[in-house]
Amino acid sequence: MQVEVKLDPERKEIGIVVLAPAPSPEVEELVRRLEAEQLSPLRGWQGDTMTLLPQSQVVRCYAQDKRVYAAVDGGAVYLLPERLYELEEQLDRRKFVRISNGEIINLDKVTAVDLSLTGTIRMTLGEAGYAYVSRRYVKKIKETLQLERRRT
Repeated sequence: MQVEVKLDPERKEIGIVVLAPAPSPEVEELVRRLEAEQLSPLRGWQGDTMTLLPQSQVVRCYAQDKRVYAAVDGGAVYLLPERLYELEEQLDRRKFVRISNGEIINLDKVTAVDLSLTGTIRMTLGEAGYAYVSRRYVKKIKETLQLERRRT
């Protein structure tokens, strides 16, 4: 792989161009990693300690007792200063989806989807347990995950 840097004092922000002979898994992975790097981390609090939480480590964000929390890989939970609607705007829309009025999940952390429950969907989030999609969001989630009933 060849890396080239061009400096242009007229530019307002950094831009990256990927040149390749054809689409490939390597190119897709490189683009995915570059896009992940530009997402701003969340500011999570545990007591008096603020920690920057990379979006790739966030499993879910949820509201509880009029506060918003983020659960991350490994099970740690952090208090967030933002409201859920503000987080929706900050988080990567290709990976994070609202599943109820009180919860946003990272689709990359979903390990299983259970459609057997009538009127709702249960998502397994690895070590973080389960999350239930409220009826209001079921159609949106099915479209996002491209889930359709198999016709037999």
